[in-house]
Amino acid sequence: MADPATAAHRPYVLLSCGMSIDGYLDSATPQRLMLSNDTDFDRVDAERAASDAILVGAATIRRDNPRLLVRSPERRAARVARGLPPSPTKVTVTRHGDLDPEARFFARDGAEKLVYCASSAVPVARSRVGDVATVVDAGQPASLHRVCCDLASRGVRRLMVEGGGTVHTQVLGADLADELQLVVAPFFVGSSRATRFVGDGDFPWNPERRATLAEVRQMGDVVLLRYALSPRFPADRAEAT
Repeated sequence: MADPATAAHRPYVLLSCGMSIDGYLDSATPQRLMLSNDTDFDRVDAERAASDAILVGAATIRRDNPRLLVRSPERRAARVARGLPPSPTKVTVTRHGDLDPEARFFARDGAEKLVYCASSAVPVARSRVGDVATVVDAGQPASLHRVCCDLASRGVRRLMVEGGGTVHTQVLGADLADELQLVVAPFFVGSSRATRFVGDGDFPWNPERRATLAEVRQMGDVVLLRYALSPRFPADRAEAT
């Protein structure tokens, strides 16, 4: 279990994920797998707007080329009215620094970009994306604990983690998550070549320490399962199921 003293010095960490019934984030084909619907996309947009930073792994940038921006003009305007940029800070973690500066993650869209990497990859990362992002040494190997503490020092109070599977596995395995929002799509992928929500790991939640289900919400043909993973979970937001 995470040290409460350590937890107090890191952001509130929300994991957000959509998966198939059999636990896959995508298919084994190059085409993007649509796991959600418009209602859930709007819900995720609201969560983004309420966050200070959004984290994805480098593999997600290479595979999905996400923008990671708040889509709603009203939500962007509300952030600006509070003295914030229109969209949260974009964050990624890389072992080798193999990032494309032309990826949409690095677009000049007004959002700050932070690239955390292993010490050995800092020179490569700075040569590739140092003109479009701030590259931060996260240790050897890169430590998510160090990433979270550094984000807190930069004023990030709420961190939204959007994948992929490797990052979800590492965050959960390190007991850094306070909340999990898991959306289940009504179909199976059925291929072990596809990416799963998490890989093998030693997770704090097990038959002896069960996660707390805080909310179940149906949105059309998908369902949101919201889990409280730490005492930091906002009890006043939890809903009876």
